[in-house]
Amino acid sequence: MSARATLLAVDRLRVAHGRNVVLEEVSLELAAGEALALFGAEGAGKSTLLAAIAGLVKPAGGTICFDGVQIAGLGSAKVCNLGIVLVPEGRQIFPALTVADNLKAGASIVRARARAPELFEQVYGLFPKLAERRAQIAGTMSGGEQQLLAIGRCLMSAPRLLLLDEPTQGLAEPTRDLVYGALRALRAGGMALMLADANEELARALADRACLLANGRSAPAN
Repeated sequence: MSARATLLAVDRLRVAHGRNVVLEEVSLELAAGEALALFGAEGAGKSTLLAAIAGLVKPAGGTICFDGVQIAGLGSAKVCNLGIVLVPEGRQIFPALTVADNLKAGASIVRARARAPELFEQVYGLFPKLAERRAQIAGTMSGGEQQLLAIGRCLMSAPRLLLLDEPTQGLAEPTRDLVYGALRALRAGGMALMLADANEELARALADRACLLANGRSAPAN
């Protein structure tokens, strides 16, 4: 564990979908400004863990503490306002809105509204293509461009912890490199990151540490 102050602490987290227990005994910590990679086989619970931290899934047991606040079961809106934002697998942008309006929607929460101009500048600096396409209808963009927009929209919520679920899935190499370049810049700027990415080489190169999920439990990944 880093010597930096602990930002996120997950302790003995348990999540079940009906009778199916997905996470049984998951514990991990993340320091401010640190990056953690999640690994595990398909169905190991990586997406479920990220969703639970983001407030999209209610745990059946255990605790999730963010900067001293117990957030397990709070709900996604409250968790987002505390500074945790999830970039979900599958992008989930607003296809009928323009690029700029998608980004603006990300800044609609209380913690981000006053910072919207600054956040637009940050996102357009990380992803210049979004600045060029700001008036374009999002649904007409390529899959890679839509993924950049999905990340950008989440950054408009001014996160302190950015969660990413398969951020490079289906992306061509130049777009993958652009995504990881942006993540390195965000981490250098002090943002904490937690990501599940099938591209283990890229994820390990970014992360300070890695965590393996197997059989509903967590362990350090070598």
